[in-house]
Amino acid sequence: MSGDAVVSPRAGRKEWVGLAVLALACLVYAMDMTVLHLAVPMLSSDLHPTSSQLLWIIDIYGFMVAGLLITMGTLGDRIGRRRMLLFGAALFAVVSIVAAFAPSAETLIVCRALLGIAGATVAPSTLSLIFNMFRDARQRSVAVGVWVGAYSTGGAVGPIFGGFLLENFWWGSVFLLAVPVMVLLLVLGPKVLPEFRDPEVGKLDPVSAVMCVLTMIALVFGMKAIAQDGIGWAAIGAVVGGLVVGALFVRRQLTHDDPMLDLRLFRLSTFRIALLINMIGIFVAFGYFLFVAQYFQLVLGMTPLATGLVMAPSGIGFIIGSQLTPRLVRVVRPAYLIGGGMALAGIGLLMMTLLTTDGGYGMALAASVICSLGLAPVFGITTEIVVGSAPPEQAGAASGVSETGAELGGALGISILGSISIAIYRGDLASTLPADVPADAAVSARDTLGAAVDVAAGLPGALGDSVLQAARDAFLHGVHITAGIAGIASLVIAVVAFRRLRSLPPGDYSSED
Repeated sequence: MSGDAVVSPRAGRKEWVGLAVLALACLVYAMDMTVLHLAVPMLSSDLHPTSSQLLWIIDIYGFMVAGLLITMGTLGDRIGRRRMLLFGAALFAVVSIVAAFAPSAETLIVCRALLGIAGATVAPSTLSLIFNMFRDARQRSVAVGVWVGAYSTGGAVGPIFGGFLLENFWWGSVFLLAVPVMVLLLVLGPKVLPEFRDPEVGKLDPVSAVMCVLTMIALVFGMKAIAQDGIGWAAIGAVVGGLVVGALFVRRQLTHDDPMLDLRLFRLSTFRIALLINMIGIFVAFGYFLFVAQYFQLVLGMTPLATGLVMAPSGIGFIIGSQLTPRLVRVVRPAYLIGGGMALAGIGLLMMTLLTTDGGYGMALAASVICSLGLAPVFGITTEIVVGSAPPEQAGAASGVSETGAELGGALGISILGSISIAIYRGDLASTLPADVPADAAVSARDTLGAAVDVAAGLPGALGDSVLQAARDAFLHGVHITAGIAGIASLVIAVVAFRRLRSLPPGDYSSED
């Protein structure tokens, strides 16, 4: 049980102001991720990344965050969560400026990796601070709803602001959205956020920290390589190496005097199940969001601003769902909200298998909104279950575990679903691309849909139209397959939630069955 069962003082004005500051940081954090998807077509045209480089630009951020979240969470428990948050905000602002003016795909990949390091310090700090600032169960539920809503709001307004910037400026301008907000956080944070650290925590174990990072990055890299290029020695070696280092990490945590991660948390069945559901939810959300953004721009030919406006309702769906959840969970069992939400998301994803290349924005919009409404309660409730299972002094570590699962799910969603889609795209174009397309143009067209659009624009009339139609059909085929996979996964997890979390009563996030 959580420490809230013993002491639950109500938060005052200072805590709510502090929550507003934290929510602002989360909002920009989410905006930074959503606007990048909108920038993919312009970015591809300017930097000419290969398909592999494009995937790394998108998901290296998630890889680094996933690898470092637990380490940063436990480090925050030791040196102070507010201090860790402010350090991350400063790094995020500086690197965002550099990324905005990146001259090459390689430079942008490095910047995205550094942003991942900064993000790893921000994400667990905001969540752990919230759990320490709001000890009353109802207030905490509202605060977590605001936290989820901030991410949702970022997802809603990010495409609009990003679309406006992309209509009027270069692709790198979307990175500058984070700078003024992070500066504001640096100014207000020390005044309204309390400092929290564990007074009895031991020394940070550098060996465990390195092992944790190596495990996460090796596993994700290996799975990404297998999904994109098939089974090979490098991919197998990465997965096996990650598993070996991971096993050694677990053994060290069980025998070390000051373990970086208290593995006793995983003995709680609700903790384990909630973490899995949260991870799968993020997996499908990130996967479909990438495809929808490209579908509107590269298949239907919409401008970045129009795409942002069309995608805004799905973000609004997240906001509505996350704000209703604290009220619903008081009277409805978490299992029903989580299971029902995942089932609704599964229906939305399966609707995406019906998208067409001509005027299907209505179906895409409806599917996105349904997915958002379904996933919103899932993220808030599972996060509370995961972090609420830990004692207050371990909130940073538990937050790190929660955020690690989420970021790993996002990275896997982008890399695995994205890689499957690319494999289908290339396979289809190998047989459908017109034979009289010049060899070098054919190679470029088979790389990414964005490259195919550029190639088609440089070819004479009918030939260019044929290339464009073949590329759009191939891309949409990949979307159909990956959306189907994600939809089925959502429905399976819905059943798991109904069966494994049904013992939790309404309003209780930390009871153990």
